[in-house]
Amino acid sequence: MRAAWLLLLLTPLSAQQYDLVIRNGRVIDPETGTDAIRHLGISAGKIQAISATPLDGRAAIDATGLVVAPGFIDLHQHGQDAENYRSKAMDGVTTALEMEVGVADVDPWYDKRHSQTLINYGASIGHIPVRMRVMRDPGNFLPTGDAAHRAATDAEIAECRRQIEQGLARGAIGVGMGPHYTPAASRWEILEMFRAAAHAGAACFVHLRNAGDESVAALEEVIAASALTGAPVHVAHITSNGLRSTPRLLRMIAEARARQLDITAELYPYTAAMSAIESALFDPGWQTILGIGYRDLQWAETGERLTAESFARYRRTGGGVILHMIPPSALDAAIVSPFVMIASDGGLRNGKGHPRSSGTFARVLGRYVRETGALPLMDAIRKMSLMPAQRLQDRVPAMRNKGRIREGADADLTLFDPATVADASTYEDPARYSIGIRYVLVNGTPVVKDGKLQDVTPGRPIRAPM
Repeated sequence: MRAAWLLLLLTPLSAQQYDLVIRNGRVIDPETGTDAIRHLGISAGKIQAISATPLDGRAAIDATGLVVAPGFIDLHQHGQDAENYRSKAMDGVTTALEMEVGVADVDPWYDKRHSQTLINYGASIGHIPVRMRVMRDPGNFLPTGDAAHRAATDAEIAECRRQIEQGLARGAIGVGMGPHYTPAASRWEILEMFRAAAHAGAACFVHLRNAGDESVAALEEVIAASALTGAPVHVAHITSNGLRSTPRLLRMIAEARARQLDITAELYPYTAAMSAIESALFDPGWQTILGIGYRDLQWAETGERLTAESFARYRRTGGGVILHMIPPSALDAAIVSPFVMIASDGGLRNGKGHPRSSGTFARVLGRYVRETGALPLMDAIRKMSLMPAQRLQDRVPAMRNKGRIREGADADLTLFDPATVADASTYEDPARYSIGIRYVLVNGTPVVKDGKLQDVTPGRPIRAPM
């Protein structure tokens, strides 16, 4: 027995056998600035070793010629089912979170996905669905009745706040809000939801109240709410709210951050948005606010461009519509901003939707890193992994082990070919998988292997402590 113990002590660390070894990959870690050829040893779902010399494992991946990056974290993913998780994995995403709209019932939402998912999942407690329930709105995903168009009573505001607080107590990651979809919600009501978030140490993930020229006042609202309550704020898809005013919004956020306010933002790398045609976004006056007309709307189900007649018809039936409205200059300005991260705002239904649902992260790597050179590779990876993890880690300490490649971190990893990675999805065929994503590991388990999806369910809940 004593001899076996001495042998163990004398065994070199390099001789340890890991569950899986990733060999010869170009490891890029935005937290430390590492960009070097390294070997990773993975066991029990964690990165156990990072070595300049070879490691031994029961299984191995030869990553020669591939970048090994922290798994991408999508803070804004509405589609939370098997179809969407497959598209996310093939785009290099290891964690997809529903943070903007959120959910009304936290426990059942998490319970439904337990041990059933390809990738990691999580959600905020959402002011939109809570308001819909409190006001008995007939809408499905977004409100179409009182929750959109009627001011809440003091009692209803109090009940919304109570349910938000209850959701936070049950481990919701943050508070989701979208005053653009609940325009009748008063500024006081929104401030009350910020107060609930601040009390729980949670951030607010907000779709601003208005767009275009009106987005400046909309951003002022959430900056003021953050300053008054202390709740951090994350601005959803800043380009599709800001439109031509995006540079102004970026300046405002930079000024607020310089005064120590905790404000971040996100974008998806496309010049078209998507929303529900039946929502308050398309209430009278939308053409003026958004600066577009019927011809700029594309019906997601068929790909057709709309007319006044078809708009009115689809508005009655409801469904997804693509809005071609984001100036390329807005995207160019925001994507290089140091506080703007990448998030898809994705959601497919039976293969229909917006190409951002399948191609956001590969598009950043292919177009904005390789083709235009707008982003250095390290910065792009930071915006897709470390920054989202940092946005969440104060509320969800487990996120300190994601978005990084270091010993002890979760083995959520994306391996891609920097010479070929690209989005393949289009507005006409939005469900096409990205190319060049060769391997994706979730908690140490390959969910994409040699470019092919695997039939596994290693995804785990991302949830705040209860």
